[in-house]
Amino acid sequence: MNDVRKTYPTKSPVLVTCGLPYASGPMHIGHLRTYVPADVFVRLLRKMQTEVVFVCGSDTHGTPIVTAAEREGVTPEELFRRYHQHYVEIFPRLNIIFDNYGTTDDPENHHRTHEIVRALQENGYIYSKELETPYCDNCGRSLPDRFVRGECPYCHADARGDECDQGCGRYLEPGEILNPRCAICGSPTRPVRRRHYYFKLTAFEDFLKEYLESVDGTKNAKNYALGWIRDGLKDWCITRDLEWGVKFPGDESLTLYVWVDAPIHYISSTEEWAKKTEQPDAWEKFWRPGDGKIVHYIGQDIVYHHCIFWPSMLKGSGYNLPYAIVASGMVKIEGHNFSRSRGYVVWIDDDYLSKGLDPDYLRYYMVATTGQTRDLDFSWDTFHDKVNTELVGVFGNFVYRALHFTHKHFGAVPEGEISEEVLDRIRSTIDSIVAAVNEYELKKVADDIMQLASFGNEYFQSNTPWVLVKEDKAACGRVLYDALAIVKALAILIEPMMPGVAEKIWEQLGFESSEIHSILLEEALVPLPIGHRMGRPVPVIAKIDDRLLAELKSTIETRIRRAERGEGTTEEGGESQMETVTFDEFKRMDIRAGKILECERVPKTKKLLKMRVDIGDEERTIVTGLADQYAPEELEGLTALFLVNLEPKKLAGIESQGMILAIEYADQPGKWKPLTVESVPPGSKVA
Repeated sequence: MNDVRKTYPTKSPVLVTCGLPYASGPMHIGHLRTYVPADVFVRLLRKMQTEVVFVCGSDTHGTPIVTAAEREGVTPEELFRRYHQHYVEIFPRLNIIFDNYGTTDDPENHHRTHEIVRALQENGYIYSKELETPYCDNCGRSLPDRFVRGECPYCHADARGDECDQGCGRYLEPGEILNPRCAICGSPTRPVRRRHYYFKLTAFEDFLKEYLESVDGTKNAKNYALGWIRDGLKDWCITRDLEWGVKFPGDESLTLYVWVDAPIHYISSTEEWAKKTEQPDAWEKFWRPGDGKIVHYIGQDIVYHHCIFWPSMLKGSGYNLPYAIVASGMVKIEGHNFSRSRGYVVWIDDDYLSKGLDPDYLRYYMVATTGQTRDLDFSWDTFHDKVNTELVGVFGNFVYRALHFTHKHFGAVPEGEISEEVLDRIRSTIDSIVAAVNEYELKKVADDIMQLASFGNEYFQSNTPWVLVKEDKAACGRVLYDALAIVKALAILIEPMMPGVAEKIWEQLGFESSEIHSILLEEALVPLPIGHRMGRPVPVIAKIDDRLLAELKSTIETRIRRAERGEGTTEEGGESQMETVTFDEFKRMDIRAGKILECERVPKTKKLLKMRVDIGDEERTIVTGLADQYAPEELEGLTALFLVNLEPKKLAGIESQGMILAIEYADQPGKWKPLTVESVPPGSKVA
């Protein structure tokens, strides 16, 4: 990068976007790896007098929405509207404020997507061809992308139909995946021929090489993308056999692949903002070729789409190109890979906001814990330490000491003149923050602010105002004048990261709390006016109680144990609640003694056993998740209790016609023992 001072602040208008969350489940901490840094970045640019517009929206199309809707037995529209409203309500509670937050199903997005696809057709970048696509005879339908799983042809990891999500991360064309199977029922698929439409991605190789060498942002984004280009690009199938989505212009039996219309929502969301602000053509200053700068904040897992597909689509249809692509590292939970199904997840509403925790603490954690491109390992212990040691012990301690001592002994800003030492330290902090913004490295911003707070503590301690107030009150006033200048600077500098905390400090300094959001960075160099009356000081940050910490940790541990035994945690979030049942409901449960005639491991699974069970009047196939605790021969011959009127369910392609009942050891969580019965013939019922 060239001299960072020439980048931000900028006189060019800047549009900042975030990767769109799928509206198929509630918000979790993985989402915040992108949205919090983007919001902090936007607020910093505004404090640097840069014109910024911040847009996003819910991704409402594609197989993630369809599969989630089918699981819940609702329409895709019913599902996405519920979760879209959830995001609309949760983002402001986290102090993440978009100028527009729409959906990919908005009329503006359908219109803009059709306009861009037609432009690509007219420019010769879209063509049709016949190809083989997977069909599931068991489900009775053609299977697009995420409805298919199989073997990646490149790294041979288990992969979904459109992307090697468990291995190399490469985009996969329809028909590329090896040994395809239905992701819903597990059955092998058969190929059927179908006409689909392709985008000539190969025509943009030379353009992409040049573009990626010059694009701003994080190195991981451009380096990954350049590596894929060196390996060679393939034309991109942009249609799917789905009823839900944006229809392909000219053939409404097909819908566009979700990665066509999803990024186009960046444009349509900007259009929606322009309409709301009664300047309908304002979106063009960002998206038509010109001086507007587009900055994308995305997760590392969607680099390919934003660095390869998206710039090529924009180039081929005559739109402005992204100025910067900022990719974050991934999120882990307590040292484990993030996984909703395995319980390694933190739900923002259920696990954080509903516990009464301050959203600013989480915002600080998300940017201050690790660098932008590194993986972030969320740990409640680390969170506890960040709040109690850094925010309370360093930042909050200095702010409260300075404000409390001044209020107690002077009641207003005492006479003084800011010292060169303090002024230089504030100025160097601002310069360092601006440099960090230009590197898209917000951890450095957090570090710079905390170092200024540490300097304030040292300054306060070394000048002993508690001694001076007794011996030389005027000298004490001069020390406090400097201390208040640091407090004011800290309020301004921390606002992008912790806007709620900044409001509290600003109010205690004697100003209207909401004004802090429009105060510029350079104002941090201007000390408070002498004689200015201050508000009543109170601590602005509270410690995390050890008992609450234990509760927060226990929530994850319980969720993991429940997931390990196959209950309680869903892909959509939250935990199933133990509800009371009526006696009539209990009587509907058909629990019988069953003799396990045969038992064998289910191939390519770690925990599943397939049993043939005699339940008296018939034999059933029942699958259980006890393979990690029992060898098949240990269960063969046992007579145990089974729930036999449970709705059949396919596990690894095998239909399980019941469930074995087992008990968990109280002193060994996760250890299960089947409920066996002796001297009872198969088919005997529990009454």
